[in-house]
Amino acid sequence: MSMGKREKERQETLWVEAGSLPVSPGHPFYERVNGLLSKHAFDAMVEQACERFYAEVMGRPSIPPGVYFRMLFIGYFEGIDSERGIAWRTADSMALRAFLGYGLTEGTPDHSSLSRTRRRIDLETHQSIFDWMLCVLAQEGLLKGKTLGVDATTLEANAALRSIVRRDTGESYEGFLTRLAQASGIETPTREDLAKLDRNRPGKGSNRDWQHPYDPDARITKMKDGRTHLAHKAEHAVDMDSGALIAVTLQEADQGDTTTLEQTVERAKESLHDAARDPQARKEMEPVRELVADKGYHSNECVQDVQETHHLVSYISEPNRGGRSWKDKVEAQRAVYANRRRIRGERGKHLLRIRGELVERSFAHLYETGGMRRTHLRGHPNILKRLLIHAAGFNLGLILRRAIGIGAPRRLQDFPEVLLSAIFLYLRVLWRSARGSFALTYEPLRQNTDPLSLKTSFTKQPFATGC
Repeated sequence: MSMGKREKERQETLWVEAGSLPVSPGHPFYERVNGLLSKHAFDAMVEQACERFYAEVMGRPSIPPGVYFRMLFIGYFEGIDSERGIAWRTADSMALRAFLGYGLTEGTPDHSSLSRTRRRIDLETHQSIFDWMLCVLAQEGLLKGKTLGVDATTLEANAALRSIVRRDTGESYEGFLTRLAQASGIETPTREDLAKLDRNRPGKGSNRDWQHPYDPDARITKMKDGRTHLAHKAEHAVDMDSGALIAVTLQEADQGDTTTLEQTVERAKESLHDAARDPQARKEMEPVRELVADKGYHSNECVQDVQETHHLVSYISEPNRGGRSWKDKVEAQRAVYANRRRIRGERGKHLLRIRGELVERSFAHLYETGGMRRTHLRGHPNILKRLLIHAAGFNLGLILRRAIGIGAPRRLQDFPEVLLSAIFLYLRVLWRSARGSFALTYEPLRQNTDPLSLKTSFTKQPFATGC
């Protein structure tokens, strides 16, 4: 029996019968996504919102708005960071082609068309799509809006530190060091000389003096892992009842939390106001009344503004500052002491505990598994457009998690294993209960817990039949 070998040259067929083309059964997760979007008339909504950006007859056919926003959803669900990667993944997968409505013989949009469409559709339209998703959340009973949890994180910019230039002269960093070395008496400095000169120089990474020539919005910042990099600051406002993302803002990374809080709170109020225009959504929502934040947001002015300007009840964790002088600060003292009493109460402790859980979860989904921790775009408007649709995809996942128990397509890979584990656990519980040696205590699943996982604990107590 001879071994088969690969043909060196293959003659492609000239004609292909339509019936012989492979057909994808579709992806069950994306089928449910399309079903949910169709239920709420997503395509009609985005076509109306984007109508002014499209010409009736001009050039080659463009990407339909529904396809464009679905491709950005794919970037979130598949964890793809770049638009080039989204275009490649879409062209390669028959299931994603079906999700976008493309047949096997049709060409899917390439990355250049996707980027051009993103640039032409303005930021306000992307914000309106995010607000529409909030309205859908409220209609599904997953948005209250009474209590906001706020926190911020840094995103690595698409810019290198070695390319920064002086704001006043446009001089490069290496050229600036060379000039300093020559002024100190070194006519032809080496790289070692420049490094030695720069090692202990104070204020060498000041954002007041340096910027990136192609991404002026990026700021020199220390990242959470200790590296110094050019970065942006993303701030989230989360509904503390459901974990839904209510607002996403993008700001300079060198701005303090107390400075950026006002913009995020105002954006959250506007988004909730727009979502409440729908009568059905208004029935499920409540006015914003409370704000929860960590100690980075605590200052006299910030606590006072939250209570007096925004008319919100604050639960802001207070750092240990020791003894303080309140001379001529009566109003600030009253606001800080009221906040202190609230965070020491049972409700305050509960809100501060779950704030870290819910807000950090949104960071993990958008920036770690969602692939946006390092941005491939430059300029805050461009980056924020993708962040808003990523956040809308996160909220869409909350609806799907409640409907089918899964909020991401890759979670289906573990479904058989999880199902078998649940069955074996249930049989084990029945066996132990029949023996009467253990009592099963059941902890109700929170809304943000995976419904496919069962959480049980056994305690050595006599089994009570209730008789």
